[in-house]
Amino acid sequence: MTTPAAATAYDLAFQVSPIILVGGIASNTLGGMLPIIALTGQIASFVQGAASSGSLSTDDFFARFVPVPGSTLVSQQVAQYPFANQTVAANATIQNPLAISLRMIAPVKDTAGYLTKTAIFTSLQSSLVAHNAAGGTYTIATPAYIYTNCLLLDITDVTGGGTKQQQIEYQWSFTQPLITQQQASAAYSSLMSKLTSGAQVTEPTTAGTSIWSNAQVAVGSAAQNAVQGIGQLSGVVNQYLSAPAL
Repeated sequence: MTTPAAATAYDLAFQVSPIILVGGIASNTLGGMLPIIALTGQIASFVQGAASSGSLSTDDFFARFVPVPGSTLVSQQVAQYPFANQTVAANATIQNPLAISLRMIAPVKDTAGYLTKTAIFTSLQSSLVAHNAAGGTYTIATPAYIYTNCLLLDITDVTGGGTKQQQIEYQWSFTQPLITQQQASAAYSSLMSKLTSGAQVTEPTTAGTSIWSNAQVAVGSAAQNAVQGIGQLSGVVNQYLSAPAL
């Protein structure tokens, strides 16, 4: 059974503030990270309300974020030339950057909202432009995966005709590029690296239980990385909640 505290933490991490600014304009903040709600002018009232009431409420925030279908977990490009055998075909791949998009839903909830909407969006836009210009990156938290070291590509108005309000839904598109030399080197599969360097290519070991042993190691490594990712997200949320009001 989900407790109210757990539900609120999940809501905060994945729907209210799943975007964390890293570096850039957040370089001088606690931990060098800044949650997106800090740019909408609501973080102070949220922390003060939590301190006075002893509970957290995420119902009255400016916007909510929902992952857009089409985000990628794995993206590879396969060579188009004829392959010598199945081993070559399975390994002749190059890793591509990952893509993630979120839809920001920010309807006006009362009369005062119409007066503050322009000011909030203007402040948000100028802050993001400054963050990008300063070389800042983004961490995107989704229920399935935590994308780190992302770059913001664009924010596009995608408001449909099902509402009388205008400009209340925006799509945020991010990419997770290969930004380190190690990641760039790992973009080539082991076989592609051998072909490029002219090294000898040998057949993989398939006898006995070697395949299942390798699979077990891979699954264990993936599970460990997932646990570490959840721990990093928890640290970000806890750090943000414990920060003094701005």
